[in-house]
Amino acid sequence: MADSPRYFLTTAIDYPNRRPHIGTALEKLGADVQARYRRMEGYEVFMLMGNDENTVKVSNRAAELGLDAKVYCDDMARQFTEVWRALDISFDDFIQTSEPRHHAACRQFIQKVYDNGYIYKGSYEGWYCEGCEAFKTDTEVQEAGGVCPDHKVPPVRRSEPCYFFALSKFQEKLLQFYNENPDFIQPETRRNEVLHFVQSGLRDTNITRRGEAWGIRVPFDEDFTIYVWFDALLSYITGVGYGSDEARFKKWWPADLHVIGKDITRFHCALWPAMCFAAGIEPPRRVFGHGFVYIKNDETGDAQKISKSLGNVVDPMELVTKFSAEAFRYYFLRECPFPGDGEFSWKRFEELYNADLANNLGNTYSRVVKLVTQHYDGRLEGTAGLEPGVIYTEVDTETTAKQVQSHIEACQFNQGLQRIWLQILNPTNKYLDDTAPWKLVKTDKAAAKRVLYDVAEQLRVTCILLKPFLPRASETVYNSFNFPQPWASVSFEDVWAHPRQGEDLRVLAALQDGKVQPLFPRIAG
Repeated sequence: MADSPRYFLTTAIDYPNRRPHIGTALEKLGADVQARYRRMEGYEVFMLMGNDENTVKVSNRAAELGLDAKVYCDDMARQFTEVWRALDISFDDFIQTSEPRHHAACRQFIQKVYDNGYIYKGSYEGWYCEGCEAFKTDTEVQEAGGVCPDHKVPPVRRSEPCYFFALSKFQEKLLQFYNENPDFIQPETRRNEVLHFVQSGLRDTNITRRGEAWGIRVPFDEDFTIYVWFDALLSYITGVGYGSDEARFKKWWPADLHVIGKDITRFHCALWPAMCFAAGIEPPRRVFGHGFVYIKNDETGDAQKISKSLGNVVDPMELVTKFSAEAFRYYFLRECPFPGDGEFSWKRFEELYNADLANNLGNTYSRVVKLVTQHYDGRLEGTAGLEPGVIYTEVDTETTAKQVQSHIEACQFNQGLQRIWLQILNPTNKYLDDTAPWKLVKTDKAAAKRVLYDVAEQLRVTCILLKPFLPRASETVYNSFNFPQPWASVSFEDVWAHPRQGEDLRVLAALQDGKVQPLFPRIAG
């Protein structure tokens, strides 16, 4: 791996005052697809996740439960990682901001920024939303009707001595950076918002709190703790060795991609790169602000944003336990366009599951395995080195693979899945229905064999393209046949590297009582 290109990506770290919900999970799924895809393409990948623990909300929640804050945080980290593992999120490290490695590195970072002259003492007064753990401007509060625009509760007037980060000094440098790195902020709507925000003028920002027992002490004034947003952003560097392992930090930083929610774009695209400039390190290369997930009422058609504070949370484990991780992954990656907003409803979930997974992918797979096993003793003789036939040539698989690659790299995951179904699976399923090999095998076994070989080849292509999206299901299908390339090492280039050398196509999956184990059992209506 020494000569492999490297790819470092992160997700936003989460408040562990409640368990994760399906909106939080969408972000992790998108990052996971990107990580899995990069690994397929030969990158050495490092994916970092974590929890944002040095917050008032977390300490308050621990107090409500009668727990020590650190004990509470450690248990929530266990619960979060259990959910992420259940969804097959392939993270490499999970950082807790209550960890000693994070505390020590944060103190080192803020001291450096202070020594460089970008932190000064003053006092601050403003409208503070405890839900956001952030101050709101008079304009934001007024335009929202006297409440926080995100949490819909009145903010409180708060005045306190503090230390400021001189963000205003970086306005021109940030604008120059955006101009020189036009892909830094994505999608384009987020870029336009940040540009307008910075061009309108930056104010120095309060980066400390006083009188709080929970948090990271400011090294040059121990009466203060570091404000959660200044501390949380640093997890991206402390998680790869800043302040503790310089070789590791140099290996991975700067991050190739931060995957975050659109509501925290300003922090990541203005405050965070300015902090990096102030400390003398490179800013990240790219920030992608994804949309929200809304809960749709199947009876009224109304949709509401998922929010812990609004009490309409759906636990990912509810869907994983009832259906599967693959079904969860498919629905949210297919139905929720990553650059924009998406909706979840139980009705739509069942419709999409049955149509795309059970009836299309699952049924195609089951038919081929069953027919080859029952009528050809599991082996299609004479197919060694055979070029795929009509269905393969009618579908430009190489072009489709490149289109899917492009969509993944642009974080357009729903469009990538649409292309796989529209350009590969749907034509294959239609071909299967038109030729009806379950009938043809009774009158022309050779012709039926050719049909089944071609459909199996399309399943091979589908599995490779689906590997970043549905890792378990695609592996199950792929390893049900003796396809030539080992599953662990397949890449998108293998989509068109199809000729089989020296061995006939065989089915390796075993039938149970004459039936194929369903890939996606149909949801009864």
